[in-house]
Amino acid sequence: MDPRDAMEPVQIEALNRAFSEQLLVCLDECARGRRGLFSESVSEDGEEGGWPEAERLRELAVALQNVLARQGERNALCDEFLDLCTIHGESHPGERKLARAFLERIERGEVGTPTEQERKLW
Repeated sequence: MDPRDAMEPVQIEALNRAFSEQLLVCLDECARGRRGLFSESVSEDGEEGGWPEAERLRELAVALQNVLARQGERNALCDEFLDLCTIHGESHPGERKLARAFLERIERGEVGTPTEQERKLW
């Protein structure tokens, strides 16, 4: 890695803190019923709903993940958030449930650990 690309630890910590603070605010709103945190919300008439803070949070998460990867570091909170943003389809539990469960995992200090118990086949 080119030393000119390296960020100061203070800058990385500031990015991590900004992401964490904004994530908690958005998770709380989402757990209360606001849609669009984990993906663009689409209304019944087909128009995309707007939640600018959530959109910026997703952009910040991707940028933070890229910066940390160049430094050889990771942020479990960021990684898990981006993983949750990829859940789609019939098995999707809904944003409100995802937000509540993620908040509970954060409060218990379980972020960065597997979300499901490993299932035994026998």
